[in-house]
Amino acid sequence: MGFWSLFKVASMPIVQVLLISILGAFMATDYLNLLKSDARRSLNKIVFVVFTPSLAFACLAKTVRVEDIISWWFMPVNIGITFLLGATLAWIASKIIKPEPHIQNLVMAMCSAGNLGNILLIIIPAICNESGSPFGDQTVCYNIGLSYVTFSLSIGGFYIWTYAYYLIKSASIKYKEMHREDQDLFEPNKDLEGDEITPLLHDASSTQPETIKPIIEPKQNSNSWNQILGFLHQIWEEVMSPPVVAAILGFIFGTVTFLRHLIVGDAAPLRVVYDSVKLLGDGTIPCITLILGGNLTQGLKRASVKPSLIVAVICVRYIILPIIGIGVVLGAAKLGFLPADPLFSFILMIQFTLPPAMNIGTMTQLFEVAQEESSILYLWTYIAATFALTGWSTVFMWILSS
Repeated sequence: MGFWSLFKVASMPIVQVLLISILGAFMATDYLNLLKSDARRSLNKIVFVVFTPSLAFACLAKTVRVEDIISWWFMPVNIGITFLLGATLAWIASKIIKPEPHIQNLVMAMCSAGNLGNILLIIIPAICNESGSPFGDQTVCYNIGLSYVTFSLSIGGFYIWTYAYYLIKSASIKYKEMHREDQDLFEPNKDLEGDEITPLLHDASSTQPETIKPIIEPKQNSNSWNQILGFLHQIWEEVMSPPVVAAILGFIFGTVTFLRHLIVGDAAPLRVVYDSVKLLGDGTIPCITLILGGNLTQGLKRASVKPSLIVAVICVRYIILPIIGIGVVLGAAKLGFLPADPLFSFILMIQFTLPPAMNIGTMTQLFEVAQEESSILYLWTYIAATFALTGWSTVFMWILSS
């Protein structure tokens, strides 16, 4: 594949995302008034509860088999490495730049959670269908490539809807606590006998009785067993989110032949159920992208993100992680951890180079935190992805074909 041909293939999905985002931004303006804040919030809940779970179940139930899970075992490890390294690098960058606590969580989510499904669902089939592709027969490449991508989507869903979900949920808690402290810092003076020199506001921290301190301090030393139970309960709630539950069910139906034949295939007696779920899942990507564009208008009006923060996210996602990814994948191949298929290695490398997952925008909308800031980061990271994905795809193909 020539450079310009590769550039067209790699940039096409990013351009599609940008075009649909522009449409969403236009729908959110006062001119059309179709995607206002309340409408985006309601649509976001539908995406979270209905569309995303349907997409995960439909992809997994049809393509994943037991033998695939065994031979592709390194892909979950690879995705876990991208999350670990991305979050670590983002944490280091945050300590240097020092953003607000809830923004630090957003940056960690952006740097760790890549777009492991939506972008790959467009890039990989397009590369396979391109004449001169280094991955062999077009039909074989297309079918096996979709299986790889579906597995990546499902595993990525586990990580995104557990770890990234936890980060955004924690960001919401930090944001609300920060604003509650600002509101409680000063209290209105209700002294009816005050004169002209009496301050209008009392400093709440200075007027707090000393006797309260001994009552508050013991709460900080709560029973460790209760803390462990609370942590496990929180993890259970996040693991049992609708997308993760749907992914688990998809794995079960995909790996159990009897269940798969009930819903998948032309002769399946419950085929209409699978077709209905797939139809719902097809609405996930356009809805998420429209919401992203609608949030963008809000972000451009009010958000203030440090340029250094934008540069840090771009450097982590498109410079540091891809370089590390080459070493990780080549090392795993040398140790015999990977199948012989170069397309599998290519997808593992691409997983280190993807822009942030659009589901993070769904989460910020869901918890009503950092929506404007996430929109600004999405704008710049997806613009940079047009060039980063093209350049790194060229490098990865050259490495794997040499």
